[in-house]
Amino acid sequence: MYGSPCLKVAGKLLACVPTHKSAEPGSLIVSVGFERREGLIADAPEIYYLKEHYVNYPVVLVRLPHIHQDALRDLLNESWKFVSSETVRRKQAGRGSKRLAKATRGS
Repeated sequence: MYGSPCLKVAGKLLACVPTHKSAEPGSLIVSVGFERREGLIADAPEIYYLKEHYVNYPVVLVRLPHIHQDALRDLLNESWKFVSSETVRRKQAGRGSKRLAKATRGS
């Protein structure tokens, strides 16, 4: 994304190296839901943080030097579930509207 290494699932952002100048060096952006982001920051503000630029996106910034490898693995697994379930829901919603359109035309 924007010339930065990233991981995507079905075209949706999973994680990437932030390019915005507000992010601290050695950080990673990880997609999570807004509520989950609040919980992560509240529980471990030394690891997880947010800058104004990212407020409207369902992501959290992670200080890589401060996160344990197991915690990062768990967070990325959680992110994969969040991103892939969102993608699946959108695809299913699209299929449903296509089926409805076909049924309506066939009437």
